[in-house]
Amino acid sequence: MQKVILFFILIQVSLLINGQESKDLSLTFNHIALSVKDVNVSEKFYTTVLNLKPIPLPLEAKDVKWMSLGDGKELHLLSVLKDDIKTNKAIHLAFSTANFDAFVQLLTTMNIAYSDFPGNLNKINVRPDGIQQVFFQDPDGYWIEVNSINE
Repeated sequence: MQKVILFFILIQVSLLINGQESKDLSLTFNHIALSVKDVNVSEKFYTTVLNLKPIPLPLEAKDVKWMSLGDGKELHLLSVLKDDIKTNKAIHLAFSTANFDAFVQLLTTMNIAYSDFPGNLNKINVRPDGIQQVFFQDPDGYWIEVNSINE
């Protein structure tokens, strides 16, 4: 009888272990949130410069704006904290465009200063894989990279 009970216990433990192993714990990117001083100023920047589309929120969400990054990914802009924002160029958002030259011209037309990674104004950085990139800042000082698409 003890062997039968032990056998059933082993079966239960085996099912428990197998059940745990079969859980998919892979993660996918959902959103990034940035603390900003004024959500309306930031929303205008991200819609005008990067052509991001706002995601409608209830009217009560006065200090919050959500922007679509496409493919179900989002940028959340929050002005609920009043702490100083400190960042550096190594911490940045990066976007790609097939119309890199036109985008750089847009930055120039809008009087938005851009640079290569070392910080040389109005210079384009070229990565070792040949991708071109420029860096500039949003109204709160967050760094943004826009790069070309390698075709």
